[in-house]
Amino acid sequence: MGRSKKNGYFVDAYLLEKLQKHDKETIIKTWSRRSHIIPAMVGRTIAVYNGKRHIPIYITERMVGHKLGEFVPTRTFRGHGETKEREERRGGRE
Repeated sequence: MGRSKKNGYFVDAYLLEKLQKHDKETIIKTWSRRSHIIPAMVGRTIAVYNGKRHIPIYITERMVGHKLGEFVPTRTFRGHGETKEREERRGGRE
């Protein structure tokens, strides 16, 4: 279930301070994947932590209302190993 519209957006307080403190060209690093994207963030680049490194994302109008973590994947899909094993047992590709 999503957040109620009457509650408004949730943004960590330290992230709001960084937005007010820095100009639009500065890349802001954050670990707050749970924060919503607000209209004040449009046109900025925010580097969101994915568990290994900060991934920069450019905020557009269409992203408003979503969370920062939605645009930075945390897992790397390496494919299904089962199909590779089957091909090796068969003796390569035919």
